[in-house]
Amino acid sequence: MKILIIEDEEILVKVLQEKFEKDGFTVEIAIDGSNALSLAKSFKPDIMLLDIILPVKDGLDLLEEFKLDLELQNIPVIILSNLGDDEKIKKALKLGAIDYLVKTQHPINEVVEKVKNILLESK
Repeated sequence: MKILIIEDEEILVKVLQEKFEKDGFTVEIAIDGSNALSLAKSFKPDIMLLDIILPVKDGLDLLEEFKLDLELQNIPVIILSNLGDDEKIKKALKLGAIDYLVKTQHPINEVVEKVKNILLESK
């Protein structure tokens, strides 16, 4: 199974990538919003982890583009962000994110388990 992580926090990306790859997942990384859409189209992930605050293009704008794209609209997207205000959470869920995790409230292992559970449910 394939996971696309769209995140610019280098340490977080490394830890997530190691944990997922150790469990047999194939992982691709986009560190900014500029190439995330094209990477998603070519990689065809089974799930995407998406940060909101990204260089070049905002994560919510990307989410909207993913959901308007026929090739990508059915891929589950989990928002993984430092922003925990209700307005951002509501907007992300309205745009089609299946979950919204605030980084400080969800340890890495919990994020990994959540992704695995969503992937198992979608089989």
